[in-house]
Amino acid sequence: MAIEDNRNPNQEIKPKSRRIIGGGGPEEEENQWPPWLKPLLKENFFVLCNFHGHSPKNECNMYCLDCTNGSLCSLCLEHHKDHRTIQIRRLSYHHVIRVNEIQMHLDILSVQTYVNNSAKVVFLNERPQLERVRGVRVTNACDVCSRGLVDDCFCFCSLGCKVAGTSRSFEKGREHTVMESENSSNISGVEDDDIPKSQSVNASTPQLPTSTSLRKRPRKGIPQRSPLQ
Repeated sequence: MAIEDNRNPNQEIKPKSRRIIGGGGPEEEENQWPPWLKPLLKENFFVLCNFHGHSPKNECNMYCLDCTNGSLCSLCLEHHKDHRTIQIRRLSYHHVIRVNEIQMHLDILSVQTYVNNSAKVVFLNERPQLERVRGVRVTNACDVCSRGLVDDCFCFCSLGCKVAGTSRSFEKGREHTVMESENSSNISGVEDDDIPKSQSVNASTPQLPTSTSLRKRPRKGIPQRSPLQ
């Protein structure tokens, strides 16, 4: 029995959207994070407000996640009563945000937390790497900037490092760097097996003559007792 096809021949047939597993295009990376995160990381805080410069509380340390139109002061919050706002604080001259304020809007898992005024905070961006003290061994470091971390359960030192470390471009760049370091050892084109062992030993460790003494001062003689009178 034949089945009649009642579809309109002039109807435009749209291809079905298929999701390729492991494709990970740039659109997927953009959707991984909320749209307000990257503008937040690039924003300047603790500057004077352009609209309330006459007020004593004119320092911009607030941010609206719904508007993302720059840092705000306490007086600017009157126009953002029904919006999601967060407060930026300082720790060691760097911008931080409290965990209880940001964890309800963003996944901060694997980001190192610190304590500031009896409250847990996370840094917004990467901090300059200090010179490591000799003799101090770093057991755990940030996957992006290699900064030493306090706890072993964390992988990133800041929110900015987590954004960079979870992107596919960072993974490809790190693999490319590892391949370059492996290939740099064979740039000369001479293998170690082609060099005779006797030649390599003589060239690297010259032998010292066995007859020459290495002492700088002559050895003292045996002390003699003066004759008895």
